[in-house]
Amino acid sequence: MKYILVTGGVISGIGKGVIASSFGTILKCCNIPITSIKIDPYLNVDAGTFSPYEHGEVYVLDDGGEVDLDLGNYERFLDVTLHSDNNITTGKIYQHVITKERRGDFLGKTVQVVPHITDAIQEWVERVAHQPVDGEGTKPQVCVVELGGTIGDIEGMPFVEAFRQFQFRVKKENFCCAHVSLVPQPKSTGEAKTKPTQASVRELRGLGLSPDLIVCRSESPIDLTAKAKISNFCHVGPDQVICIHDLPSIYRVPMVMESQGIVQFFNDRLQLDIPMPPPLRFMHKWRSLAERFDTLRRELTIGLVGKYTKLKDAYASVSKALQHAAVAAGYKLHLQYIEAADLETTTKTDNPVQYHEAWQQLCKSDGVIVPGGFGQRGMEGKIEACRWCRESHKPFLGICLGLQAAVIEFSRNVLHLQDANTTENNPDTLHPVVVDMPEHNPGQLGGTMRLGKRVTVFSSDMTSIVRQLYEKRDCIEERHRHRYEVNPKYVPDLEAAGMKFVGHDSEKVRMEVMELEGHPFYVAVQYHPEYLSRPLKPSPPFLGLVLASCGKLGAYLARGCQLSPRQLSDDDTGERAAPSPDVPTCCFHYAL
Repeated sequence: MKYILVTGGVISGIGKGVIASSFGTILKCCNIPITSIKIDPYLNVDAGTFSPYEHGEVYVLDDGGEVDLDLGNYERFLDVTLHSDNNITTGKIYQHVITKERRGDFLGKTVQVVPHITDAIQEWVERVAHQPVDGEGTKPQVCVVELGGTIGDIEGMPFVEAFRQFQFRVKKENFCCAHVSLVPQPKSTGEAKTKPTQASVRELRGLGLSPDLIVCRSESPIDLTAKAKISNFCHVGPDQVICIHDLPSIYRVPMVMESQGIVQFFNDRLQLDIPMPPPLRFMHKWRSLAERFDTLRRELTIGLVGKYTKLKDAYASVSKALQHAAVAAGYKLHLQYIEAADLETTTKTDNPVQYHEAWQQLCKSDGVIVPGGFGQRGMEGKIEACRWCRESHKPFLGICLGLQAAVIEFSRNVLHLQDANTTENNPDTLHPVVVDMPEHNPGQLGGTMRLGKRVTVFSSDMTSIVRQLYEKRDCIEERHRHRYEVNPKYVPDLEAAGMKFVGHDSEKVRMEVMELEGHPFYVAVQYHPEYLSRPLKPSPPFLGLVLASCGKLGAYLARGCQLSPRQLSDDDTGERAAPSPDVPTCCFHYAL
């Protein structure tokens, strides 16, 4: 097993996750089986109880693990299925060691950070690195490990010490350290400043890890002089300094790395015996994707009505899934973040300018998405967005809480149940159209929701756009993360009024997919389809929203779910009527 450790210096949030994912992408294109591990030095056992404002979205894996959003980057880039153990936190390690101590496994010895915590970290990494993640049972050959935070952080010290020991445990030819550092370029001079990188590398080396590769992050390309300076003062060769400046899209990062000789470096440093691939064929899918992304001209505006819009990483997977779908359809995505609370009448009184600006953004959007969330704040704004999309026939996609908001709005304004609400926000409501699941609401918040991949079964006796988008499959598997669900007691009345629940769980008790009769595209799902979206394989509900928003959904379905620039050219009429139930389907054909 070969290990690539990715550390960060100067500041956090400089793109270690994308760099680590790009390493894996390049090696996977060389037919090297890859796995990834993300280390988060916080004391939380997992990311499940975090506010999205802390670390961005909570990403959910197949096995129900609630993890850092960087694991989403790994899954999207590498097209693998990771496990909850691929995310290591200080809380997990300490919990593991303390459990062993309570059992008496240490035979009365004093339990200390060194060696017990550091040994546990090394054993965890070695164990997880050998677990297959490609769905075919192939044992990985290279494990990319990202150490979160910044070198020098006190909470990361046990992990740095663990890897200082680990490099000798697995031997030098099997271990490579890549340090990602910021190279600032002050606008007053425009000169690239290397001192922060020098200081960061000096600190890393003082802790016992000497970087084999330095990845310099900068706003603009840095010149050869700065690169030579970093090489000279950081004890690495010039070919061991990789420069990644801000690029039009993250899909360009692997190509920029490859152009600077990263394949040859890993081949020599880790003794991988990679046969050098033909230049024209190597990573051709990624090159095509990047070229397509950069050359798109037609713009599509999607309004995202959310509760955490001050931090875009709070909806990282949603924005990526929309981007995947827009690129496949041939459109440049303009994602308009709309604060849900700004759509409420209380904001109209307190801040009328903010209220009218939010509604203007919503009305100008070609389509609207209402994603998941928790709590009462902004809920009425989400409900108002659902009402406007329903009444104005605007393409709409609701996810998790978005489904529940659509059901509440429909119950209030169509069924005239004025008090309709969710028991999360009003436990005493007379019409609890959304209720909690007792088995998933035991009072302890961490890891108790309905989590992970679960089966959704489509109703065979109902016409469904969503089912056609999924190639008319009888059942699908998608990832879930929720504690509340649509109350089955109200489903007959909702369906009689035109809100059809076309997908259920395997026991036909929980409502999973909703469509509105007589609407071009008014769809909501209880699961989170964004977690399984991939750059070359967009999520069907997101693709449906994008195509409906640009008037191409009818043509796409009529052609049997085929997508190409020729088939979806501007000459298409783009009618938005619901398709016939006997429309044929076939495999997805990408324009790429």
